[in-house]
Amino acid sequence: QVQLAESGGGLVQAGGSLRLSCAASGRTFSRYVMGWFRQAPGKEREFVGAINWSGSNTAYADSVKGRFTISRDNAKNTVYLQMSSLKPEDTAVYYCAAKVGVGLNALSYDYWGQGTQVTVSS
Repeated sequence: QVQLAESGGGLVQAGGSLRLSCAASGRTFSRYVMGWFRQAPGKEREFVGAINWSGSNTAYADSVKGRFTISRDNAKNTVYLQMSSLKPEDTAVYYCAAKVGVGLNALSYDYWGQGTQVTVSS
């Protein structure tokens, strides 16, 4: 069982940066692929990106590639989402998720956080 808690959301101007954190409980954090997702009002949940257990490999949605970076610190049981060059269309609730599988994609996540709001003003 893993419990996830996101933090770091807030209001930022377009072009700005924000770093989200996702703290995980449990002693087996390093076993999990960690993903980030987002959901804007009235839209379906969207895959943002994912990172493998060691942090050596990442994958990103085309919409954020080159602007967002995912990293993790297994000693701190934390995964990060560094967001730069933010746009109003990045406004959403951002969720972190964990899965035992190996695919760096949107599929089959077992655990989810409660989400943190990110609002980008124009």
